[in-house]
Amino acid sequence: MKKLAVIVPCYNEEAVIEESYRRTREVLVKLPNPTEIIYINDGSQDKTRSLLNSIAANDPHVKVIHFSRNFGHQPAVTAGINNCDADLAVIIDADMQDPPELIPDLLEIQERENANVVYCVRKSREGESFFKLFTSKAFYRVMNYMSEVHFPLDTGDFRLVDRKVMNEFNRFKERGKYIRGLISWVGFHQVPYYYEREARIAGETKYPISKMLKFASTAMLYFSKKPLRLATSLGFISVLVGIILAVWFTLGKIYGFSNAEVGWTSIMTSIIFFGGVQLLTVGVLGQYVGILFDEIKARPEYIIDEKRNYENE
Repeated sequence: MKKLAVIVPCYNEEAVIEESYRRTREVLVKLPNPTEIIYINDGSQDKTRSLLNSIAANDPHVKVIHFSRNFGHQPAVTAGINNCDADLAVIIDADMQDPPELIPDLLEIQERENANVVYCVRKSREGESFFKLFTSKAFYRVMNYMSEVHFPLDTGDFRLVDRKVMNEFNRFKERGKYIRGLISWVGFHQVPYYYEREARIAGETKYPISKMLKFASTAMLYFSKKPLRLATSLGFISVLVGIILAVWFTLGKIYGFSNAEVGWTSIMTSIIFFGGVQLLTVGVLGQYVGILFDEIKARPEYIIDEKRNYENE
């Protein structure tokens, strides 16, 4: 039987971690597969660390990785995959919005379809605002337009991956990972699973608007060069508009159908327009230069403070 690991990133999840463990364990003990749970504590400031240590002390099938500080959700998932030796892994958050009770269905689909990835598509999302639902749908559609790789719509990190995909994932060296995008980029045989996403059982979302925007920009810039082409196009258009205006004012001065001296509004509009295009172009270039700066430093994506139930480590 293939060994299954459930990878669970955690950040300040003291309100849900025990219930998350209970429900996940109830599902896993009914499976014929050998199983384990890998919790990654992403520098939590509440009681998450002590609760995870207590769970690991009472269950040898639970492994825990503690980060030295908060590095983010994607580095936490990365650490889980990097430190997983199972044949199959399910990536799931601790807040129970993605029910662990669906894991047997994912295993069944993987075996029936001989799939390397079973990605979960949200048919609905309970407990989330209209703004978040709208921006999420818009994000995936913009990403598909901007990227050279097709991404499944309305998906998250909740998915099952096999050993082949994990081995390829472990070869990636970039620091700013967009994991669901990278797994799509890897290819192989990937199949969807449609489900109803539930509301959080407790606690608050760890993705406020600021983090959502940062996450979206990382995904966009790491998977597409179209923003650079867009900036070039805007620059070309601004030059073209400038030439047209110059010709218009020149001919107007010669033939008398335009009084350039009183065209204060058009001048100011042109200055603002060209200045905005320049700033936008410089900003886009700066984002890509910033990515290069982070990658060239080659700092580790995360630092592990402690491991629990990892033998000889």
